[in-house]
Amino acid sequence: MRVIDLIRGEKPCLSFEVFPPKTSANYQSIQEATEKIAALGPDFISVTYGAGGGTSDYTVSISAHLQEKYHVPILAHLSCINSSHEGVKKQLDAMRAAGIENVLALRGDVAADRPPDGSWYYHYASELIREMKSYGGFCIGGACYPESHPESKNQVEDIAHLREKVDAGCEFLTTQMFFDNNIYYNFLYKVREAGITVPIVAGIMPVTNVKQIKRIVELSGTALPQRFRYLLDRFGSTPAAMKQAGIIYASEQIIDLLANDVPAIHVYSMNNASVAEQIQSNLSEILK
Repeated sequence: MRVIDLIRGEKPCLSFEVFPPKTSANYQSIQEATEKIAALGPDFISVTYGAGGGTSDYTVSISAHLQEKYHVPILAHLSCINSSHEGVKKQLDAMRAAGIENVLALRGDVAADRPPDGSWYYHYASELIREMKSYGGFCIGGACYPESHPESKNQVEDIAHLREKVDAGCEFLTTQMFFDNNIYYNFLYKVREAGITVPIVAGIMPVTNVKQIKRIVELSGTALPQRFRYLLDRFGSTPAAMKQAGIIYASEQIIDLLANDVPAIHVYSMNNASVAEQIQSNLSEILK
Protein backbone atom coordinates (compact mmCIF):
# COMPACT_ATOMS: atom_id res chain seq x y z
CA MET A 1 0.00 0.00 0.00
CA ARG A 2 1.23 3.49 -0.80
CA VAL A 3 2.38 5.46 2.25
CA ILE A 4 0.74 8.66 0.99
CA ASP A 5 -2.64 6.89 1.08
CA LEU A 6 -2.01 5.73 4.65
CA ILE A 7 -1.07 9.25 5.74
CA ARG A 8 -4.21 10.65 4.15
CA GLY A 9 -6.43 7.97 5.66
CA GLU A 10 -9.24 8.54 8.13
CA LYS A 11 -7.30 7.54 11.25
CA PRO A 12 -3.95 8.78 12.61
CA CYS A 13 -0.96 6.96 11.18
CA LEU A 14 1.76 5.53 13.46
CA SER A 15 4.92 4.06 11.96
CA PHE A 16 8.31 2.86 13.18
CA GLU A 17 11.81 3.07 11.76
CA VAL A 18 14.21 0.12 11.85
CA PHE A 19 17.73 -0.31 10.54
CA PRO A 20 19.28 -3.30 8.73
CA PRO A 21 22.51 -5.00 9.85
CA LYS A 22 25.84 -3.59 8.73
CA THR A 23 27.39 -7.04 8.30
CA SER A 24 26.22 -10.61 7.88
CA ALA A 25 27.55 -11.42 11.36
CA ASN A 26 24.62 -9.73 13.12
CA TYR A 27 22.00 -10.27 10.42
CA GLN A 28 19.99 -12.79 12.42
CA SER A 29 19.77 -10.70 15.59
CA ILE A 30 18.82 -7.55 13.68
CA GLN A 31 16.20 -9.42 11.67
CA GLU A 32 14.66 -10.79 14.85
CA ALA A 33 14.50 -7.29 16.37
CA THR A 34 12.81 -5.88 13.28
CA GLU A 35 10.35 -8.79 13.22
CA LYS A 36 9.23 -7.99 16.76
CA ILE A 37 8.45 -4.43 15.68
CA ALA A 38 6.66 -5.58 12.52
CA ALA A 39 4.57 -7.96 14.62
CA LEU A 40 3.10 -4.93 16.42
CA GLY A 41 1.23 -4.11 13.21
CA PRO A 42 2.24 -0.48 12.64
CA ASP A 43 0.76 1.38 9.69
CA PHE A 44 4.13 1.08 7.97
CA ILE A 45 7.80 0.49 8.72
CA SER A 46 10.72 2.40 7.26
CA VAL A 47 14.03 0.61 6.74
CA THR A 48 17.14 2.79 6.72
CA TYR A 49 20.01 2.77 4.27
CA GLY A 50 23.68 3.14 5.05
CA ALA A 51 24.00 5.47 8.05
CA GLY A 52 27.22 7.43 8.39
CA GLY A 53 28.00 7.56 4.69
CA GLY A 54 27.92 3.82 4.02
CA THR A 55 25.54 1.84 1.90
CA SER A 56 23.46 -1.07 3.07
CA ASP A 57 23.42 -4.37 1.25
CA TYR A 58 20.53 -5.49 3.42
CA THR A 59 17.89 -2.75 3.14
CA VAL A 60 16.00 -4.53 0.39
CA SER A 61 16.26 -8.01 1.91
CA ILE A 62 15.03 -6.88 5.35
CA SER A 63 12.28 -4.81 3.71
CA ALA A 64 11.10 -7.66 1.53
CA HIS A 65 11.15 -10.11 4.43
CA LEU A 66 9.06 -7.91 6.73
CA GLN A 67 6.61 -7.08 3.97
CA GLU A 68 6.14 -10.70 2.95
CA LYS A 69 5.97 -12.25 6.43
CA TYR A 70 3.99 -9.56 8.28
CA HIS A 71 2.13 -7.87 5.41
CA VAL A 72 3.20 -4.47 6.69
CA PRO A 73 3.81 -1.69 4.14
CA ILE A 74 7.48 -0.82 3.80
CA LEU A 75 9.16 2.52 3.20
CA ALA A 76 12.67 1.67 2.05
CA HIS A 77 15.33 4.37 2.35
CA LEU A 78 17.62 5.14 -0.55
CA SER A 79 20.50 7.62 -0.36
CA CYS A 80 22.38 8.84 -3.41
CA ILE A 81 25.43 10.92 -2.48
CA ASN A 82 27.82 7.96 -2.66
CA SER A 83 26.13 6.23 -5.61
CA SER A 84 26.35 6.34 -9.38
CA HIS A 85 23.29 6.53 -11.63
CA GLU A 86 23.84 2.85 -12.41
CA GLY A 87 24.00 2.02 -8.70
CA VAL A 88 20.75 3.83 -8.00
CA LYS A 89 19.00 2.11 -10.90
CA LYS A 90 20.23 -1.25 -9.60
CA GLN A 91 18.71 -0.50 -6.19
CA LEU A 92 15.42 0.63 -7.72
CA ASP A 93 15.30 -2.51 -9.86
CA ALA A 94 15.85 -4.64 -6.74
CA MET A 95 13.12 -2.78 -4.84
CA ARG A 96 10.66 -3.16 -7.69
CA ALA A 97 11.45 -6.88 -7.98
CA ALA A 98 10.83 -7.24 -4.23
CA GLY A 99 7.43 -5.56 -4.49
CA ILE A 100 8.48 -2.45 -2.56
CA GLU A 101 6.51 0.57 -3.73
CA ASN A 102 7.47 3.25 -1.18
CA VAL A 103 10.91 4.88 -1.06
CA LEU A 104 12.32 7.64 1.13
CA ALA A 105 14.74 9.52 -1.13
CA LEU A 106 17.73 10.99 0.72
CA ARG A 107 20.98 12.67 -0.11
CA GLY A 108 22.73 10.76 2.65
CA ASP A 109 26.03 11.31 4.43
CA VAL A 110 29.23 11.69 2.43
CA ALA A 111 31.42 8.63 2.85
CA ALA A 112 34.90 9.12 4.27
CA ASP A 113 36.51 7.82 1.05
CA ARG A 114 34.45 10.05 -1.23
CA PRO A 115 36.65 12.23 -3.51
CA PRO A 116 36.83 15.75 -2.04
CA ASP A 117 36.57 17.61 -5.36
CA GLY A 118 32.76 17.42 -5.50
CA SER A 119 32.71 15.71 -8.90
CA TRP A 120 29.87 13.44 -7.82
CA TYR A 121 26.93 11.90 -9.63
CA TYR A 122 24.48 13.41 -7.13
CA HIS A 123 24.65 16.50 -4.94
CA TYR A 124 21.06 16.86 -3.67
CA ALA A 125 18.11 14.64 -2.85
CA SER A 126 16.02 16.54 -5.40
CA GLU A 127 18.17 15.04 -8.17
CA LEU A 128 17.43 11.53 -6.90
CA ILE A 129 13.72 12.31 -6.57
CA ARG A 130 13.54 13.60 -10.13
CA GLU A 131 15.29 10.46 -11.38
CA MET A 132 12.97 8.20 -9.37
CA LYS A 133 9.95 10.04 -10.69
CA SER A 134 11.16 9.38 -14.21
CA TYR A 135 11.79 5.71 -13.34
CA GLY A 136 8.16 5.47 -12.21
CA GLY A 137 6.14 3.18 -9.98
CA PHE A 138 7.17 4.45 -6.54
CA CYS A 139 5.51 6.57 -3.89
CA ILE A 140 8.35 8.97 -3.04
CA GLY A 141 8.98 10.55 0.35
CA GLY A 142 11.68 12.93 1.50
CA ALA A 143 13.27 14.27 4.66
CA CYS A 144 12.93 17.72 6.20
CA TYR A 145 14.55 19.55 9.10
CA PRO A 146 12.33 21.68 11.37
CA GLU A 147 15.47 23.32 12.77
CA SER A 148 17.12 23.54 9.32
CA HIS A 149 19.65 21.21 7.76
CA PRO A 150 23.06 21.59 9.46
CA GLU A 151 24.61 22.59 6.13
CA SER A 152 22.06 25.28 5.25
CA LYS A 153 22.90 28.95 5.73
CA ASN A 154 19.47 29.66 7.17
CA GLN A 155 15.93 28.32 7.25
CA VAL A 156 14.81 30.36 4.25
CA GLU A 157 17.43 28.65 2.10
CA ASP A 158 16.57 25.27 3.60
CA ILE A 159 12.86 25.63 2.84
CA ALA A 160 13.70 26.71 -0.72
CA HIS A 161 15.60 23.44 -1.18
CA LEU A 162 12.64 21.61 0.33
CA ARG A 163 10.39 23.17 -2.29
CA GLU A 164 12.75 21.79 -4.95
CA LYS A 165 12.22 18.27 -3.58
CA VAL A 166 8.46 18.64 -3.72
CA ASP A 167 8.53 20.13 -7.21
CA ALA A 168 10.70 17.18 -8.31
CA GLY A 169 8.01 14.71 -7.23
CA CYS A 170 8.21 14.18 -3.46
CA GLU A 171 4.72 13.25 -2.18
CA PHE A 172 5.29 13.56 1.58
CA LEU A 173 8.01 14.64 3.99
CA THR A 174 9.21 13.20 7.30
CA THR A 175 10.91 15.44 9.82
CA GLN A 176 14.15 14.98 11.63
CA MET A 177 13.51 14.34 15.33
CA PHE A 178 12.55 17.27 17.56
CA PHE A 179 11.86 17.52 21.28
CA ASP A 180 9.74 20.65 21.37
CA ASN A 181 6.49 20.47 19.43
CA ASN A 182 6.43 24.23 18.95
CA ILE A 183 9.43 23.78 16.65
CA TYR A 184 7.30 21.51 14.44
CA TYR A 185 4.28 23.83 14.48
CA ASN A 186 6.40 26.87 13.58
CA PHE A 187 8.10 24.93 10.80
CA LEU A 188 4.76 23.75 9.44
CA TYR A 189 3.52 27.33 9.27
CA LYS A 190 6.63 28.43 7.36
CA VAL A 191 6.55 25.64 4.79
CA ARG A 192 2.86 26.21 4.14
CA GLU A 193 3.61 29.91 3.63
CA ALA A 194 6.24 28.82 1.10
CA GLY A 195 3.60 26.93 -0.88
CA ILE A 196 4.59 23.41 0.23
CA THR A 197 1.34 21.52 0.71
CA VAL A 198 2.39 17.86 0.97
CA PRO A 199 1.84 16.06 4.32
CA ILE A 200 4.60 16.58 6.91
CA VAL A 201 5.06 13.44 9.03
CA ALA A 202 6.33 14.24 12.54
CA GLY A 203 9.47 12.30 13.50
CA ILE A 204 9.75 11.45 17.21
CA MET A 205 12.70 9.89 19.01
CA PRO A 206 12.09 8.24 22.40
CA VAL A 207 15.36 8.88 24.23
CA THR A 208 16.15 6.00 26.56
CA ASN A 209 19.71 6.82 27.64
CA VAL A 210 21.95 9.86 28.07
CA LYS A 211 24.61 8.61 25.66
CA GLN A 212 21.97 8.48 22.94
CA ILE A 213 20.94 12.11 23.36
CA LYS A 214 24.54 13.33 23.44
CA ARG A 215 25.13 11.65 20.09
CA ILE A 216 21.92 13.14 18.65
CA VAL A 217 22.84 16.68 19.66
CA GLU A 218 26.39 16.22 18.37
CA LEU A 219 25.22 15.12 14.92
CA SER A 220 22.14 17.26 14.34
CA GLY A 221 22.27 20.16 16.78
CA THR A 222 18.68 19.43 17.82
CA ALA A 223 17.48 21.84 20.52
CA LEU A 224 16.66 20.39 23.92
CA PRO A 225 13.93 22.24 25.83
CA GLN A 226 14.58 22.89 29.50
CA ARG A 227 11.84 20.46 30.53
CA PHE A 228 13.68 17.70 28.69
CA ARG A 229 17.02 18.70 30.22
CA TYR A 230 15.51 18.38 33.69
CA LEU A 231 14.41 14.87 32.79
CA LEU A 232 17.94 13.96 31.72
CA ASP A 233 19.46 15.45 34.87
CA ARG A 234 17.06 13.65 37.17
CA PHE A 235 16.86 10.20 35.57
CA GLY A 236 19.89 9.96 33.28
CA SER A 237 22.01 7.99 35.75
CA THR A 238 19.30 5.35 36.31
CA PRO A 239 18.83 3.33 33.08
CA ALA A 240 15.40 1.87 33.86
CA ALA A 241 14.01 5.20 35.02
CA MET A 242 15.52 7.02 32.03
CA LYS A 243 13.94 4.54 29.61
CA GLN A 244 10.53 4.95 31.21
CA ALA A 245 10.80 8.73 31.36
CA GLY A 246 11.95 8.92 27.73
CA ILE A 247 9.04 6.80 26.53
CA ILE A 248 6.55 8.89 28.52
CA TYR A 249 8.04 12.14 27.19
CA ALA A 250 7.80 10.89 23.59
CA SER A 251 4.25 9.65 24.19
CA GLU A 252 3.21 13.06 25.50
CA GLN A 253 4.74 14.70 22.41
CA ILE A 254 2.74 12.36 20.16
CA ILE A 255 -0.51 12.92 22.08
CA ASP A 256 -0.12 16.69 21.68
CA LEU A 257 0.61 16.31 17.95
CA LEU A 258 -2.43 14.09 17.42
CA ALA A 259 -4.61 16.49 19.42
CA ASN A 260 -3.53 19.18 16.95
CA ASP A 261 -4.55 17.04 13.96
CA VAL A 262 -1.08 16.00 12.81
CA PRO A 263 -2.01 13.06 10.56
CA ALA A 264 1.08 10.88 10.92
CA ILE A 265 3.78 10.14 13.50
CA HIS A 266 7.00 8.31 12.68
CA VAL A 267 8.89 6.87 15.68
CA TYR A 268 12.65 6.39 15.48
CA SER A 269 12.59 3.11 17.41
CA MET A 270 16.29 2.19 17.00
CA ASN A 271 15.26 -1.48 16.59
CA ASN A 272 14.07 -1.50 20.20
CA ALA A 273 10.87 -3.53 20.16
CA SER A 274 10.05 -2.88 23.82
CA VAL A 275 10.16 0.89 23.24
CA ALA A 276 7.96 0.58 20.13
CA GLU A 277 5.51 -1.64 22.00
CA GLN A 278 5.21 0.72 24.97
CA ILE A 279 4.71 3.74 22.71
CA GLN A 280 1.97 1.90 20.86
CA SER A 281 0.36 0.77 24.11
CA ASN A 282 0.34 4.33 25.47
CA LEU A 283 -1.59 5.42 22.37
CA SER A 284 -3.86 2.41 21.90
CA GLU A 285 -7.21 4.13 22.50
CA ILE A 286 -6.08 7.47 21.05
CA LEU A 287 -5.15 5.85 17.74
CA LYS A 288 -8.64 4.36 17.48
